[in-house]
Amino acid sequence: MSSSDDSVRLAAPDVELTVHPENGCRIGSLRIGGTEVLRQGEKYGSFPMVPWCGRVRDGQFRNGAVKHQLPLNSPPHAIHGTGRDSVWRTAQAGKSEAAFIYHLAEPWPYTGVVTQTFALTEQSLTLTLGVETYDTSFPAQAGWHPWFLRNLGSGEDVRIGFTPGWQEERGADQLPTGQRIAAQPGPWDDCFGMPGGVDVTLTWPGQLELNVVSGAEWVVVYDEQEGAVCVEPQSGPPDGLNTLPRLVTPIDPLEVTTTWTWRRPSTLSGRSGPIRT
Repeated sequence: MSSSDDSVRLAAPDVELTVHPENGCRIGSLRIGGTEVLRQGEKYGSFPMVPWCGRVRDGQFRNGAVKHQLPLNSPPHAIHGTGRDSVWRTAQAGKSEAAFIYHLAEPWPYTGVVTQTFALTEQSLTLTLGVETYDTSFPAQAGWHPWFLRNLGSGEDVRIGFTPGWQEERGADQLPTGQRIAAQPGPWDDCFGMPGGVDVTLTWPGQLELNVVSGAEWVVVYDEQEGAVCVEPQSGPPDGLNTLPRLVTPIDPLEVTTTWTWRRPSTLSGRSGPIRT
C-alpha cells in the first residue's frame, strides 16, 4: 500500500487500484496489465451509492409514519446517496486490502456508520459495503456506480452481456412505474431484476473480459454516454426507499458485496453468452 494526497493505492501482480477516501471513497483508477478500465475524473471512477441507490422520488421517503425530505441534487429527485459526497476515514490499509468508514450525518436524517472494504488479487476485486445503526432503525440501500470505459484505447467498443429476469418499466420521470417487463434492447438507463444474483459480463473483444457479480438482485445498466458504460449492482431498485424498504436495525445491518473478475486475452477461452451492445 502507498498513499499520497490522501489517496490509497493497492496492488496485486499486474493490477493497481487507487481509492480516494476524501472524494466519496471512490475508486479513481483500476489498471489491469497497465490498461486503465475506468473513466477518469473526480465525478467518475467508481463510487459507492449509500444510504440509497439511484433516484428517490421528489427526494421524499417515509420511515413508518415519519416523512423525510432529502436535497434535490438531481431535480426533481434526490440521487445516489450521500456517501459519494462524504469524506471517509481510512480504517485499515495494507498492500492489497483496505477498509474505510464514514458516519451518516445531515442531510441523511439518521445516525449510523458505513464501512467499505476492498480486497484486490491478480484476477479480482471484491468490494463490500455495510450500513449499521446503533439507535433508530431506518430504510437504506447500498451499491456501486462504476464508470467503465467504453473503449480501452484501441480495438472494438465494449459489449455488455447479461440475462435478467425482467426489466423495470421506466416512466417519463426516470423512475420505475412498478411494472415488470421483458428486457428491452438498449441503449439503457434502466434497472433489471436478477433474482439469482447480479451477473453481467463486459467484453472488450480481444483485450479484456470483466465479470461483475453480486448477491444483490438488482442492477442498473447505463450506456447512454459515448465515453463509458455503467453496471451498478445494488440492494434494491431506484426509489426502493419507498417501494421496497429494507430496514437497517441495531441487530440487522445491511451488507452487500460485489466481485469483479477479469481475464486478459491469453486466458480468454471463447466464453459465449448473450451479448447486448
